[in-house]
Amino acid sequence: MKMIFIKKANILQLLVLIIVLSSCTKEKKKIELSDAQLPKSTLPKMKPLTNEGPKLTAAYINSKKRLIESFYNKTWPNHSANGSFLVAQNGQIIYENYEGYANFRDKRLITSTTPLHLASVSKVLTATAVLKLINAKRIDLDQKVNTILKEFPFPDVTIQTLLNHRSGMRNYAYFTDRDKTVWDRHNRLTNQDILTIMATKNIGLEFKTDTRFSYCNTNYAMLALIIEKITKLSYKEAMKQIIFKPLGMKHTFVFDYENDKDTIAPSYKGNGVEIGKDYLDAIYGDKNIYSTPRDLLKFDRARNSAAFLNSKLFKKVFIGYSNERKGKKNYGLGIRMINWETGQNFYFHNGWWHGNTSSYVTLPKEKVTIIALSNKFTTKTYKVRKLAMLFGDYPFHLDKGEKEE
Repeated sequence: MKMIFIKKANILQLLVLIIVLSSCTKEKKKIELSDAQLPKSTLPKMKPLTNEGPKLTAAYINSKKRLIESFYNKTWPNHSANGSFLVAQNGQIIYENYEGYANFRDKRLITSTTPLHLASVSKVLTATAVLKLINAKRIDLDQKVNTILKEFPFPDVTIQTLLNHRSGMRNYAYFTDRDKTVWDRHNRLTNQDILTIMATKNIGLEFKTDTRFSYCNTNYAMLALIIEKITKLSYKEAMKQIIFKPLGMKHTFVFDYENDKDTIAPSYKGNGVEIGKDYLDAIYGDKNIYSTPRDLLKFDRARNSAAFLNSKLFKKVFIGYSNERKGKKNYGLGIRMINWETGQNFYFHNGWWHGNTSSYVTLPKEKVTIIALSNKFTTKTYKVRKLAMLFGDYPFHLDKGEKEE
């Protein structure tokens, strides 16, 4: 009788174990759903890159660090930099430096946790959120914008032509600054205002959609509205949920004019004079994300994870779409690029807003990330692209092509 009881107990334990294991397997499958498999009520989220490969050796790090430090000291002699700088490979920081003041009035120093304005590098993050929504099949790359934003007046403009700057729309800074019947500059302009103006004030296209490339901030202001419409969240909250929080970007946020205007790091002219806010400072999507190099390193590595996008969509990000005339400079989906005839490709995005300048360089092949941010105006920020030559065959020339945004 005792033996039968033990056998029954063992069978019961085995059944419990099977149920537990089955439950764990189901839970695992639930966690590993692809973006396209997610329920419509769940936002797609960026995932950290966890497998970077072997650690860099101390000898390798030291050899690169000496060269990078030499470049830094030559570019910003006598501690003249006012900003943040980082170079990493395989997710490991080789060199970083933080100098100058976040705020000249209270002498608050810039540190590794000081968020600075990314200017147009914000476009890379906006594009990333849009691409995640495409990957999750909430929207399509070739979808007409007027199927999402009902008052949008240009029927041929698609999400792709916003991402790659081929929409033909005019820059909102130009059609709102001259004519008071279009906009009174005493009032702060919003993303929705831009849409309403284009829909009601006869603001035509600059050129027929998808006939040529023209870099235009209006494209990314509209992409921010699309993110809000699809997620039913504010752009600020959607970016937090899709990108910042999942990646542990604790010092990254979307600037909220009313709540943040007195606490953020101001920007300055090259001579140290503070630059005040103007009527365009509430627009987001094309700018207005604040971050740090360490947070952007997390972001960059996640964009190189297999979990970022399906392979077909990922390839489209890095195709050049501005091929009207032969040349090396090009633009993908939210990323600039230089394509040399040797087959070598260089991916980056620069930014400039008020006194803020920024440079984000990503070298996927070499797993290198280069970040430079400054809140005191200087074009030296853009020189950091030359550091790519330390890691691969990137034929840059001295003092050329430094300034494009």
